[in-house]
Amino acid sequence: MSAGHADHADTIPVRVVAIDEVTPQIRRFTLEPIAGGELPAFSGGSHIIVVMRGAQRVYRNPYSLMSSPHDLGNYQISVLRVDPSRGGSAHMHEQVRVGSEIEIAHPVNLFALAKLARKHLLLAGGIGITPFMAQLHDLRAGNVPYELHYATRSPAHGAYCGLLSSTEPSCVSLYHDSNKHFIDIEGLLGRQPLGTHVYVCGPAGMITRVLDTAHALGWPDSHVHYEKFAAPPTGDAFDATLLRSGIEVHVQPDQSLLEAIEAAGVDAPYLCRGGVCGFCRTEVVSLDGELVHNDHFLSDEEKASGKVIMPCVSRAHCRKLVLDL
Repeated sequence: MSAGHADHADTIPVRVVAIDEVTPQIRRFTLEPIAGGELPAFSGGSHIIVVMRGAQRVYRNPYSLMSSPHDLGNYQISVLRVDPSRGGSAHMHEQVRVGSEIEIAHPVNLFALAKLARKHLLLAGGIGITPFMAQLHDLRAGNVPYELHYATRSPAHGAYCGLLSSTEPSCVSLYHDSNKHFIDIEGLLGRQPLGTHVYVCGPAGMITRVLDTAHALGWPDSHVHYEKFAAPPTGDAFDATLLRSGIEVHVQPDQSLLEAIEAAGVDAPYLCRGGVCGFCRTEVVSLDGELVHNDHFLSDEEKASGKVIMPCVSRAHCRKLVLDL
């Protein structure tokens, strides 16, 4: 899929054909195309945006594809029930049933395996295991060594631990906080052979620790990969003027700036909706307060300038924000 402005607007109608409770907080949804045939091809690490039309609001949440890239008859995603929820995960858990029809965007991969890597080191925490489930299908078919280290709060919270230990016994190591068993991040990153690429997906603290450790040990940035889909934080309500569109929007406390723009009928660009890819980067014309940056893309200098914002996760503490949109 190209990163063109209109590509994300093309959705695929799918039907939920199975829902499995993986843990008390995680459900796996199996989606099949309503039109029949196959869904679009994807590679391990890809995600889709699920469009959920609630009674009061449309939610668009990113979820990693965890099914095999070699079977395009269906997609599988796992949804963690977040409490308190802004609405998306609650909608999937409470409103979506077997037989429900929903829409999804075409797959996008911002967390792909590096093709020239001599070894792949995968580090997962909690629900962060999902993108690796699809990558493992690709890795099994290749000749490049890999290992997966997966940390959870307890065996009961370990989504897919049983499946991983049965299908990847020699390549997977499991860790549970309840057993005081933790990943030795410093040790792992310190003893990898040249040409290894490391990938991390999980809680923010885990990602930060891996990135900081890799930097301290001299890992090249090109060999360190991470993915983090965070729900946009809540905040004070504010107004925004879309200069080119000639539209004023009001952003509710539990609504992202991007959601408010979309609710006003403006087709704003996005790919990840998690503040990572940079595709929704928008120029700020003026504001009478300060920006609240929650993204992982802009540099410290860009954030301090007050001239650019990532509307998918960031917002403003002001009365009026004017955007070049």
